[in-house]
Amino acid sequence: MIIILAGSIGRFPIGGNAWCEMQYLLGLSALGHDVFYLEECGEEAWIYNWETEELTTELEYPTTYIRDCLGPIGFGARWIYRAGGRSVGMEHDTFLDICAQADLLIVRGGPIVLWRSEYGWPKRRIFIDSDPAFIQIGLANGNPELVGTIERCERLFTIGQRIGSSDCSIPTAGRRWLKTMFPISLPHWPLVEDALATYFTSVMQWRSYPEVVYKGISYGNKDKEFPKFMDLPTRTAQPFQIALTGAPPEYLSKHGWEVVPGWMASRTPWSYRTFIQESRAEFGVAKHGYVLTRSGWFSDRTICYLASGRPALVQDTGLHNWLPTGKGLLTFSDVHEAVRGIDAINADYAGHQRAARALAEQYFAAERVLPPLLEAAMN
Repeated sequence: MIIILAGSIGRFPIGGNAWCEMQYLLGLSALGHDVFYLEECGEEAWIYNWETEELTTELEYPTTYIRDCLGPIGFGARWIYRAGGRSVGMEHDTFLDICAQADLLIVRGGPIVLWRSEYGWPKRRIFIDSDPAFIQIGLANGNPELVGTIERCERLFTIGQRIGSSDCSIPTAGRRWLKTMFPISLPHWPLVEDALATYFTSVMQWRSYPEVVYKGISYGNKDKEFPKFMDLPTRTAQPFQIALTGAPPEYLSKHGWEVVPGWMASRTPWSYRTFIQESRAEFGVAKHGYVLTRSGWFSDRTICYLASGRPALVQDTGLHNWLPTGKGLLTFSDVHEAVRGIDAINADYAGHQRAARALAEQYFAAERVLPPLLEAAMN
């Protein structure tokens, strides 16, 4: 098939976000599909430049970032970045020809902010929600960009594995949500055997966006969950390192967390991968909205840890209903469970490493995740 993936590498130029799109591009290509990348900015491209620490509308910064991400993985001539009447990447007419021939447009993560007529030319369009609760609440509250995109898509997918369950409070907004998972390209995330790695780590944005309200209930970010575990370093000898964005480092460091600048650890896809693979394990706190709704959300970042043979200790969002836990992947709901999880991982580190990689291979390998997604998309 000819497939166009619409994503946000240039608009959010950090390595972890880039890998979200790159996993799909690599996975779909490995399955034999003809894949192209689209980034639609709307009428203008407002991008935060991490190097100058200011907003810019110039296209050079985001498109250089896209080129540096996609060139090394074989997509150097297979992308276009669009802002109003400006574009960078493949020729505009070439892209229009691809739209006319395409079998599928995949809109991943968030809405297309400017829906151009050519986005309706592929035979099918699907939307993949990677932010369960926040996407559905935005839709239920009538966000015009979300409504406009989703009404144009024949199939809707979500990584929120528990949407529709009796104890999951995410509204369906009158839509049918099919379940999927983040894929990972295992050849690009090999097992790294290093029993001497020191830190339990995470790459964390303190507050990604304002909290949302639905039927009088507020759903927030990690800033509402992480404080519950702030004193964890005082309860264990295990050292922690957090690559933090969006909060002063001293807010965590005074409680015993070692803090490094988040954008530096995740500056490129390759620095992000190195940061994860040099970790001992992941310690992951979820957004308040994911926890409160019992969404079943599972992080693309955690999958990268697992694939690298790095055990993951993550906050529970309802994972036990669909994913094996206890070996390689452990969950916690309070600080006492977190301490027990740390002790369990360190007591049999090699066993947890093997189990982590096995989970990535069994549940998240692109060759397992993507074929059923495509089948559901086209039927």
